[in-house]
Parts: sequence; structure tokens; C-alpha cells
Amino acid sequence: MSAYDDSGRKDAGDFGGGTLARPSIAEQVANRIMAMIKSGNLKPGDRLPTEQQMTIAFGISRPPLREALKALTLMGVLVSRQGGRYTVTDLSPSRLVAPFNTMLSVADYDVDMQFEARTVVDLELVRLCAERASPELRQRIRKLAVDGRAFEQDPVAFRLLDMEFHQAINDGAGNSLLAALAQVLYDMGLDVRRTASEVPGVIAKSVGQHIVVADALMAGDAPAAIAAYRAHLEHVRDTTISAKQSLGA
Repeated sequence: MSAYDDSGRKDAGDFGGGTLARPSIAEQVANRIMAMIKSGNLKPGDRLPTEQQMTIAFGISRPPLREALKALTLMGVLVSRQGGRYTVTDLSPSRLVAPFNTMLSVADYDVDMQFEARTVVDLELVRLCAERASPELRQRIRKLAVDGRAFEQDPVAFRLLDMEFHQAINDGAGNSLLAALAQVLYDMGLDVRRTASEVPGVIAKSVGQHIVVADALMAGDAPAAIAAYRAHLEHVRDTTISAKQSLGA
């Protein structure tokens, strides 16, 4: 029997003391959206995906999603526009950026160094995921990969889905320290990667590569998953370099 009750709180009887609350689904979603804003993956003026797209990306139902969006609206992080789409407000970045911020400016951003590091960290996470991930998490990784097909014309929605896809792989690896390093590396140079994601054809290729990675993970084939993920990283690196050059950096 689960130690958590229906509200998501730890059963006090397990410890003989007060309850320890774990984040609700709505809190987890709100934190994910805030993380995208803090890292620069979402910027002031960006419109969030539709509710339907976000339920697909996060793998949740609409009630907790709406609860998260309402909370972020009350905080002044989001504003609801006519038509039901939410937009990121023009809050000062200094109010949103975490104290330890490893994001680099476009001018100082070394793409080769970043992707050399990502290759070391991410490929190990993929290997571990192929060995350790539960069947349920493998299914989620593949669903996120396939669902990307619906987002090929919506860069903002795809970036949200992309973050969830890579986070699911990190979760499957079962190593929180490596996952934290991977997130830091993922967040670097997001200004440039935002530009890259808006180039026609870039998202479609990424989606196809995600599916190949996911299929290998479903099969528990670590060498195939690593090879497919390496090809994906090379694609992301190359398109990032092109975007950086287009920005004149």
C-alpha cells in the first residue's frame, strides 16, 4: 500500500510525526514552467501552447494544469489573453533568474565546449536509462517522442515538449547528480537554441531522432540508444552553430 494518501501527502504514521508534503501535480507543472522562464527557454511575450498541447507534453489532465496556470497568473508570471492562451509577462529577469545561473551570453557561448560536455553526460544518462527505466517511464518517453509530431510548427510548444522528453530520460537513468549536470548543460545558450528551433525543418528532424532514441530505449538496447542520441546531439550542435552565426556572435 502506498505511503502517500490521495492528497499526495506522506502518511504521518510512517514516521510517527507530522506530515511531509510532496509537491502536487499542479505545483510540479508550475515549477517546470517557471524553470523554463528562469532559464530563458520562455521569454516575455511568448505565448504558451494550448491547454491540449500542454496536457500532452506534461502527461496530465486539465484540472491540475489549470490550477498551475492560475497560480502562475496570480503570481504575475503569466497573463491570460483573449482566446484562452497564456502569455509570459514582462517581469524583470533579475526577479526570475536563480542565484546560481550558469547561462552564458551569446558572445561568450562556446558551442563546441557545451556539446563536448553534453556528449559525456547525456550519453551516460541514456545508457543508464536503457538499463534502469521502468516500463511505464519508457512508454512515457516514447509517447513524448511521438507527440512531438504535432508540435513541428510551434517552436514554443516543442521546446516545452523537448524539455519533458530529455527530463524523462534523465529520470529513467536514476542518477540525480548526473541529471542535475545535464540540466545545467541543457540550459546553456538557450537564446541561440530558440533561434535554431524556428528554422524550418529543424524541429521535424529532432522529432524523428527522438523517436529513434525512444524506440531503442523501449527495446532496452543501450548501444542503439546511445548511437541515436549521439546523432541527435550532433544535429542540435550543428543547428546551434548555424543559429549563433546568424546572430553575428
